[in-house]
Amino acid sequence: MKLSEFDYDLPPESIAQHPLPIRDQSRLLKLGRFNETLAHHTIRNLHRLIPKDSILVVNNTKVIPARLHARRMTGGLVELLFAEKIETISQQPLTIEEWVCVVRSSKHLKEGEILQIESCSDSNTAAPVTIQVTRGSKQGRCQVQIDTPDFLSRLGKMPLPPYIQREANADDNERYQTIFAAEAGAIAAPTAGLHFSSNILTQLKTMGIDVVSITLHVGPGTFEPVRCDDIEHHSIEPERYSISEHASEKILSAKSAGKCIIAVGTTVVRTLEFTRGAPGHGRTDLFIKPGYTFRLVDGLITNFHLPRSTLLMLVAAMVGKERLLEAYRIAVASGYRFYSYGDAMLIID
Repeated sequence: MKLSEFDYDLPPESIAQHPLPIRDQSRLLKLGRFNETLAHHTIRNLHRLIPKDSILVVNNTKVIPARLHARRMTGGLVELLFAEKIETISQQPLTIEEWVCVVRSSKHLKEGEILQIESCSDSNTAAPVTIQVTRGSKQGRCQVQIDTPDFLSRLGKMPLPPYIQREANADDNERYQTIFAAEAGAIAAPTAGLHFSSNILTQLKTMGIDVVSITLHVGPGTFEPVRCDDIEHHSIEPERYSISEHASEKILSAKSAGKCIIAVGTTVVRTLEFTRGAPGHGRTDLFIKPGYTFRLVDGLITNFHLPRSTLLMLVAAMVGKERLLEAYRIAVASGYRFYSYGDAMLIID
């Protein structure tokens, strides 16, 4: 299939720049997976729209404040997105962490370079926090070492996606996390979970709908643009997942009993389909696109995704490309809010 087949028109004003005042105020577009139904609801109707005794599987990853700005010794500005800690080295009295970073700079970073984090001093006399480049930048990635404990929690910012055209603020520290967030390690939120509140969970429980947590740490691979015209040639950078014995047992027992397995977000779909629900941890590079046969997931709650993205392709695999793009056109005309802080879609029969 061609990349151009997954394009659609979206006016800039449809891209949500802020979350709604209350999480569960979001609109919900319900789309029949195997029929032609389409209906407008709100997320507060969710408990009435999915089968009783369903299993809702959520991603409990927690977004880390992964974005930092630093200066090269030459004065050039560097933006670093701390994607994954790969090693911790104890060299008393220091603990050195090595990270893989997504980097944006005007020129390639070189191995051995020293970077100084901007606005990093708690006072005028505090020593500057520095980073050493241990592997120079290549294809937008580099490796760095830092010996400052808790540097991200003190100095980092929430890594809002670039289509949110503002700086992250204090509100984003809470609103760009789901209420399920427990396992730190993501550089982006599993945005389908942002619509859930304690009230929604209570409503689901009263209907006998169970909520089970698994983990996939959203990394750069989820958002890497598809650059090849033939999407078959695209590959997704592996991302880390974990499924507990308890979660696996509940999911597989429910599937065996004929209950509906509903994934909250594309990250959950990829994890469940890659593992078939088996317990364990590892990495998945599963690229789901039209033509894929789903083996575990029956339904999906998801946000509205970017044109030409692997996320859009995954949803198209579940409901059909033409039906999905028509639903997107209806959503645009109906004033739905798009992307991370936007509204949601439910695909189910």
